[in-house]
Order: sequence, then structure tokens, then C-alpha cells
Amino acid sequence: MKDLIYKIDAFGEKIIGFIYNKNKFLDKLMIAITLSGDLGIIWIIISFFLFSRKKYTNVAIMLLLAIVLASILGEGIIKHIVKRRRPFIKNKIAKLLIPHPGTYSFPSGHTASSFAAATVFIRTDMRLTSLIVAIAVLISFSRLYLRVHYLSDVIGGIILGVFSGTIIVTMFS
Repeated sequence: MKDLIYKIDAFGEKIIGFIYNKNKFLDKLMIAITLSGDLGIIWIIISFFLFSRKKYTNVAIMLLLAIVLASILGEGIIKHIVKRRRPFIKNKIAKLLIPHPGTYSFPSGHTASSFAAATVFIRTDMRLTSLIVAIAVLISFSRLYLRVHYLSDVIGGIILGVFSGTIIVTMFS
């Protein structure tokens, strides 16, 4: 299993190595995208918009609960069990484009909350689901691009996010 994880991560590093810090516009775009996912800000803003529309109140509640569940499981439990160092520490990357995150690497919290939100949209047949999924994918990619996560961290975040979103939507069904 470890060999597979190393191969997945090496593949991710190889891809990102070709584009990292080579285009100022892309650097700034990835920073902006990742910042939108900090503390689930974009998902909280979307949930407040949904709260403002009475018929979407349940979806807003599910969205918030899904990102909270993903955060509790990922940030509160799994990261402290796995204790995986981030790629910029392990690989001694001198120039990070964002401040060093202070938590462990696995799973990606940005990805987990993003895919928890996307799963709520998918499972509730909401309009604009494609846009929400695209945002989730971009936030996840930005974490790889900025070299604060391995590809396996992002995959773990996707799994955790889908799990969290599915649990919450199922509870409301």
C-alpha cells in the first residue's frame, strides 16, 4: 500500500513540478482559489446565500453540517492520527507562494470541505452543481499546485468529503 501511495504522490509531484512558480498569473490565480477555500469561506458564503432563499434552507443546513463533519473528522481526528508532514517540509521547498500551513498534511481539509459541499449539491439535485464541482476541483488542484499537499492527501480529502456529504444528506432524507 505504501508503494502505491508513493507512486501516486511521485506522479503528482512530477506534474506540478512542470508548472509550479513558472507563470505569475497562474501563481496568483492558484493563491486566490486556495484562499477562497480557507476555513470553508466560499462554502459558508454560498450557504448564507441559500439561507436567504427559503426553499433552499435545508440545503444550506446540510452544506454547513457536511463541511463541519468533514472538518471534525479530517482536521480534528485523522490528521492527528496520521501525522503526515507536508510536501514543502519533506522536500525542502524553499519558496512557498503562501504562508506555511501549521497543520499536518493528510487529508486535505480544503479538499474535504469542498467535496462535502459538492456532494450535498449533487445529492440534492441543486442547480449550478457543475459550477460547484468545478470550484471544488479547482480548490483541490490549488492545494497541489501550491505544494502544500500530496496527491494522496487530495484523494483522501475527496473521499472524506464525499463521505461527509453523503452522511449528512442521508440523515436529512
